[in-house]
Amino acid sequence: MQGVPLWKPPYGRITAIDLNTGDHRWMTPAGDLAQSNPVLEQLGLHSLGRPARGHLLLTKTLLIVGQEGGTHREGGGPEKVPDFEISDPKLCAYDKATGKLVGEVALPRNATGAPMTYILNGKQFIVVATGGSNLPAELIAMCLP
Repeated sequence: MQGVPLWKPPYGRITAIDLNTGDHRWMTPAGDLAQSNPVLEQLGLHSLGRPARGHLLLTKTLLIVGQEGGTHREGGGPEKVPDFEISDPKLCAYDKATGKLVGEVALPRNATGAPMTYILNGKQFIVVATGGSNLPAELIAMCLP
């Protein structure tokens, strides 16, 4: 239905669960289909999430999510390699305790793997793999302030 799932939003979400008690600490939509879908955009909705996988990195204080794009197959059978669409590619950082979005960085193409972090000469870096079957593969590295 014009790229809109048939189920009630959020279409994608992150839920923090306390593994000691099983209690849900917080839930937040992951991504926002309303921002990238013309049918939903005209309705002025927000925080709907998006039906795609997120690749996660958990630090002491942050949950960092690389957004994966959509895929589609045109013609052919199951042997046809899917084409990846560039769909709102971002690296999003959420406060680990509250789920509040604290920042996001646009990516040139979709995240295809979990972000990684390392420290070199006292500076922290985040690296994320991007691309897809028909998109060029690239590692994007960013230095944190």
